[in-house]
Amino acid sequence: MGVKIAVVGVGKVAREEYLPVLAREGDVELGYWNRTAEGARAAAEKFGGRAFGALQEIGRWEPDAVMVLTSERARYEVGRALLEGGPRRLFFEKPLVAMGGQASVTEEDFVKGRELLRLAKERGCETAMVFNYRFFEQTLRAKEIVRSRNFGKVTGITALVHFACWSHIIDLIRHFAGDIVQIAALEGAVHASRELNSEACDVAAALVTEGGASGTIVGTLAMQWRHPLYELIFTFERGRVHLRDLDGTLEILDPAMGAHERISLVRDASRWDAYRDSFRKAVTAYIASVREGRPPPVPGIEGLRELQVEAALRRAARERRVVRVGEELPVD
Repeated sequence: MGVKIAVVGVGKVAREEYLPVLAREGDVELGYWNRTAEGARAAAEKFGGRAFGALQEIGRWEPDAVMVLTSERARYEVGRALLEGGPRRLFFEKPLVAMGGQASVTEEDFVKGRELLRLAKERGCETAMVFNYRFFEQTLRAKEIVRSRNFGKVTGITALVHFACWSHIIDLIRHFAGDIVQIAALEGAVHASRELNSEACDVAAALVTEGGASGTIVGTLAMQWRHPLYELIFTFERGRVHLRDLDGTLEILDPAMGAHERISLVRDASRWDAYRDSFRKAVTAYIASVREGRPPPVPGIEGLRELQVEAALRRAARERRVVRVGEELPVD
């Protein structure tokens, strides 16, 4: 039996990363809606399927899942409108909500994201997030090394991040180290990014996780696009892991083996090939969960918890104090 997937928003990322993967799934029937009807029709002609003229038509089509791939600035309004049609499942691009763009998340975005997931829960709609950085080959390899070599719990975290990767790195910190429970932060100079067509002030934060790890994270638009877009170091009780960029070298410090290992991907591909491959893995894993009736690989609550950290960080910077994340900004 086939799987019906509605794609809402057919911009650049949808056309280049999602639709080629979905079109290769032999049992997937596709439907499209876009802000401009021409975009939806063009997607249907190129990738197969049908175009919808209005969001309400999607509900009547009764898809197994709706993938919300609009701009983050429109995701809240579009998500609310889709929920009126009673969808079974909603899958969101990241960040869940960002009315001012992904480099400028606010507390209001967190509140709107929380409302969106509350409405989905009330209506029996399962939600999911992309967070495809979890599916990078180096991330998967690091996770397996940490597990198989019994590195223990995370004790320290250091991150330097371009805002293009910001929500993903916050998610990876939680993925490896658990929830962030306290955060303090400062805002710095304002920089602009031609690639993101936006500007934002730098942020530097100190954090503590539920497992007792302490760390720092710096977000900026000042990093050169051709340089690594993030550096992420996890210190464990019995080892250390250093993740770098979309296709960078993975470094492992393993005292038990007396080794400093460097693991590189083969060099017949670019960072954007690694990026595309992570989408392929993330999307196929999600479609498999829909097909088999399993929970999604990355539930929607993970998107809200990422916004929770961003909201806490902005409050901490604004009020110049330590914010207790879960107590002051509860997800429920």
